[in-house]
Amino acid sequence: MSKKKHYRFPIALASIVAISGSLLAGCGDQKTEDQPTKNEQKVVTHDTTDTKNTTTTNTEKEQKVDAGGYIEGQKLPKKATYIQGVLVVSKQYPLPADFAPGENAEARNAFEELNAAALLDGFKFNAFSTYRSYDRQVELYDAYVKRDGKEAADTYSARPGYSEHQTGLAFDIGEVGDEGAFADNKFGDTGAGKWIAKNAHNYGFIMRYPEGKEDVTGYMHESWHFRYVGKKIATEIYEKNETLEEYLGISK
Repeated sequence: MSKKKHYRFPIALASIVAISGSLLAGCGDQKTEDQPTKNEQKVVTHDTTDTKNTTTTNTEKEQKVDAGGYIEGQKLPKKATYIQGVLVVSKQYPLPADFAPGENAEARNAFEELNAAALLDGFKFNAFSTYRSYDRQVELYDAYVKRDGKEAADTYSARPGYSEHQTGLAFDIGEVGDEGAFADNKFGDTGAGKWIAKNAHNYGFIMRYPEGKEDVTGYMHESWHFRYVGKKIATEIYEKNETLEEYLGISK
């Protein structure tokens, strides 16, 4: 959103410039801050003021990001961020520390439906990691940093407050009987991994961190990490070969 400028000239000229400046600033506001539609207003539950502040912070000021891709000095918000009715969690859009919905029931039902279909083709899946609390993410991230260093950890593990698992909508999925491929990209090369990559959207899931999109998502490719967004959105993302960021227009 453009900021109004104040000029110091002779009184007559200053009045003209001030009026023109005000008109231009108003047009700038309308172009950079899209208001939610009536349908979106029913879904978006956070304060719209927070959305405006986020837009100003992330676009106008062009805040610096650190080596891990996180906005420097960013604090966790009081409310979660929804864009076009979709709960967004990334290195730019964190969650409140006390955001604790548990595993999403709709996502679980969708996974069970997916698993039933997979069984018909000879595959059985296990959602080996779904909801994860803020405190649990603290434990995991700190352990990864201690083991691999902060720079490496930031490529595959979210910092506390920035994990999709905290939403209860992220499912880490592997094949039953092939536990050695859990949380490993060799899963994507298996028959089960190829099946779910091809069919997950039919049940409302997207592969959240696809290969070749690391610069967009901020994370390494994870063939096992799926995010529930509903069948309509998942299908559109799959058919366009996009990420959630690209679909929502918030990619880097």
